[in-house]
Amino acid sequence: MRDRQSDIEMQREAERLEEATDEAANLAGKLGLDQFPVNYWVVDYDDMNELIAYGGFQTRYPHWRWGMQYDRQQKQGQFLGGKAFEIVNNDNPAHAFLQVSNSLADQKAVITHVEAHSDFFANNQWFGLFAENPDATAMLARHADTIREYMQDPEIERAAVEKWIDHILCLEDNIDQHQPYEPVDAHQEVSEFDPEDIDDQLADLSVSEEVRQQVFDDEWLESQADDDEVASFPAEPEPDILAFLRKHGRQYDDEAGKAVEMEEWQREILEVLRAEAYYFAPQKMTKVMNEGWASYWESLMMADENFASADEFLTYADHMSQVLGSPGLNPYKLGLELWQYVENTTNRRHVVEHLLRVDGITWRNFHDTVDFDLVQEVLEPADLVAAPTEQELSTVDPEDPRVDADALAAAQAGELDLETYPWKLLSYEGLAERHYSLTKAQSRGFLSRVGQEELERVSRYMFERDRYDSVEEALAAVDYTVGWDRMREVRESHNDVTFIDEFLSQEFVDEHDYFTYEYMHASDDYRATSTDAADVKKKMMLQFTNFGKPTIAVADGNYDNRNELLLEHQYNGVALDIGQAQDTLERVFELWGRPVNLRTVVKRYDEHDVEVARRRDSEPTPEEKGLEIRYDGMDFSEEELDLEAVEHLAATDVDYDTKPEEWLA
Repeated sequence: MRDRQSDIEMQREAERLEEATDEAANLAGKLGLDQFPVNYWVVDYDDMNELIAYGGFQTRYPHWRWGMQYDRQQKQGQFLGGKAFEIVNNDNPAHAFLQVSNSLADQKAVITHVEAHSDFFANNQWFGLFAENPDATAMLARHADTIREYMQDPEIERAAVEKWIDHILCLEDNIDQHQPYEPVDAHQEVSEFDPEDIDDQLADLSVSEEVRQQVFDDEWLESQADDDEVASFPAEPEPDILAFLRKHGRQYDDEAGKAVEMEEWQREILEVLRAEAYYFAPQKMTKVMNEGWASYWESLMMADENFASADEFLTYADHMSQVLGSPGLNPYKLGLELWQYVENTTNRRHVVEHLLRVDGITWRNFHDTVDFDLVQEVLEPADLVAAPTEQELSTVDPEDPRVDADALAAAQAGELDLETYPWKLLSYEGLAERHYSLTKAQSRGFLSRVGQEELERVSRYMFERDRYDSVEEALAAVDYTVGWDRMREVRESHNDVTFIDEFLSQEFVDEHDYFTYEYMHASDDYRATSTDAADVKKKMMLQFTNFGKPTIAVADGNYDNRNELLLEHQYNGVALDIGQAQDTLERVFELWGRPVNLRTVVKRYDEHDVEVARRRDSEPTPEEKGLEIRYDGMDFSEEELDLEAVEHLAATDVDYDTKPEEWLA
């Protein structure tokens, strides 16, 4: 039990952070964010680890996975120097948790980061697929109560419930994350022909084995099933495996030695965990976008708007460098860089459009004619927005669109602290000019790097209007808000796959030194293979499609007319780990109750070809073959298939060049 001193410390921390939370929300609103309201909670170290283990919520269903995740988080902090900075959940209102032992700089960083996350939750359409106004805390609490009641039911073994949950969790990413969540009708009648049902009826009638063999032989049993009943289903591959098992699955009864209907508690838990999988899916689908979005606005507020005071800035900078410097494919770093690229390219195109309307400037002579130093100087924010001071208040025009008229009146009356919060004087338009990306030190030169191809494309689609006599006149008409406006449009409709597909260009790859690497069978090591944007993009999208997991769909629920389940792997050039696939099939069997099959494509390397390639310092070409794995509840069997039998599984040329509205249709 937590002691009174600890409660007092957390209460003091909450009071200390009250101004920071209020002003962060105010600043976020000024910057054009439209977030769910956020409730902030101060917690201690143990509570924070528990919340992280629970995925950001205080209550989850009983299961060993939470204890394992808690132990991992605790050891990470204890032995690896890991530190819990931020945790926020997608809810309305959102809930964020601040660890009492963190420094004020870290607390402010979390608060500004969280406000941006909440904006993303509230406005990204993929989160809206689950619920436009989520009440996740209440939903997860209900689920926890439901499962806890089953575990406490004296007629149900707790171990059986836990084992059932294990089976389902193995498939939690096998849903159709591109469609809204729809609960499976608990009373839906499913018509299936099962010879075992006939056997049960014959047993009830006390028909002798001799009569059964003579009259009710296999030929007769097959004749009882009409064409519709024995036809393959579903009509199209079903990506939501959990929904399919919810409708058609059974459990295997060891004593009876056959499949029997699921118990009601099994069906309900399956649907409960399926609903949770849909709730958490948008977070997995938008990890790069969401973390990059939050990092962008956190950095702007903390560094550019001095939300971190002078004595806090070094601590904040160290915190941010650790986050962005984490090794591997870092969603914070990649997301931040892509958002900055969206902003810069939008602003650059807008400025180029204006400069191409200046008499004497064309796309052909652009680089020879434009004085980029002059352009940079003219685009610099005016003193009013760059550094507003109380001494200038009397000369400020309240009708200036860059100024918040109400804030100006308050400042003139001495009711506004401009030294601490200069942004309060400005409107959205004023803040956009104050933070215009093309004038920032790290973006200088971005405008001059515009290529001839882009210049020609912009020129081709420009309308002949608004001609300007000079560069200064053209730049005076620049709209400083277009970059931020475009970012909000992208934030609303994209997920990680479409985001990377649309904005990861060759220019971006070259600027940030991205490349691909592959495992070389000949040399038994990894080597850099390409810096081409198409290769980098494909490699990244493989890691984000279906949460980076293999894409599996139900192909047939009556495979070979035996009520067996056939799953198919959409092969994208990355072969399945056969051992893991077999482990998963064992779980699926428990949810289907009958034999399960999996078709995929495997790569076979000839040892002679590998040896020859090794001598030539090249890479051997593998032979691709089909493979069908079957599990009958006891044993596995494998059958190699001709490639023609699995050609339809090839997904190496998946069409990622689709727009979000098509995905959402």
